[in-house]
Amino acid sequence: MKFDNNNKKTGINRIVSAFKNTCKGFFWMSKNEAAFKQEIILVCVLTIISFYLDVTVLEHIFLIVSLLLVILTETLNTAIEAVVDRIGLELHELSGLAKDLGSAAVFISLTITVVVWGGILCF
Repeated sequence: MKFDNNNKKTGINRIVSAFKNTCKGFFWMSKNEAAFKQEIILVCVLTIISFYLDVTVLEHIFLIVSLLLVILTETLNTAIEAVVDRIGLELHELSGLAKDLGSAAVFISLTITVVVWGGILCF
């Protein structure tokens, strides 16, 4: 496949196109990924709760960013899984490793969220 720079979108058209692609990605994940659905609910509930907490602005930012980190990591994990599945459905050690590492990244992001929330709420 030849790459043609003449067909690349620029300026506002590129931004609009990127936003449409982002929406398609979020819509697909909300329909097809159970973990994403659960994490979105978690993010929404905890974000609402965070506004009722007696914390500083900086602490509030950390609480929200830690939640967004989970969504970011889940999105990247789903992207890894899609690429691995596109390459082939046969069992392969490296395919399994890629999926396991993506899952580990999600776990780490969830752990960061627990540490941030626990640290801010308990100290």
